[in-house]
Amino acid sequence: MTLEEVNKIIDKATSQMEQALEHLNHELSKVRTGKASPGLVQEIKVEYYGTPTLLSQVANVSASDAKTIVIQPWEKPMLKVIENALFEANLGITPMNDGEVIRLTIPPMTEDRRKDLVKQAKHLAEEAKISIRNVRRDSMEAIKKMVKDGLAEDMGKRKEDEVQKLTDEHSDKALKYAEAKEKDILTI
Repeated sequence: MTLEEVNKIIDKATSQMEQALEHLNHELSKVRTGKASPGLVQEIKVEYYGTPTLLSQVANVSASDAKTIVIQPWEKPMLKVIENALFEANLGITPMNDGEVIRLTIPPMTEDRRKDLVKQAKHLAEEAKISIRNVRRDSMEAIKKMVKDGLAEDMGKRKEDEVQKLTDEHSDKALKYAEAKEKDILTI
């Protein structure tokens, strides 16, 4: 067993933990905060000439102010298709089509809704932490197997400590992401 092989395990663990954080960030961007955010609708699929296509690929999606999302399709016939897709997405927001653009006015959130969204953000962070811990478990098992196969015990212990340190750092980042989202949700 070589040091290079052990370092590959650590590099793989780091990469997988980073992916878990990226996924968390992506999922948190979909959580509504009471402010207009293009991320709220960009991943909605619309029928574009018979092919399900992301909304962001058939229209310009932007926030014109803190409460309004404006969707301007690149082709006028897409207005009705986009409007229908928004209804089907069940966002709880009624799209307003003026013949040129579609506007979504974000209603103010109730205190109960804010609390539910905070719980959702915390749940997403916990899922990311579980994912990170699973990577740690797999890495630790691989290192222990390498120690059995001839890697020096002290080297194995140092690498296990390194994996634990990575796990702690990435778990802390997941918590910070959730706390930032919570603050964003609770800001009126």
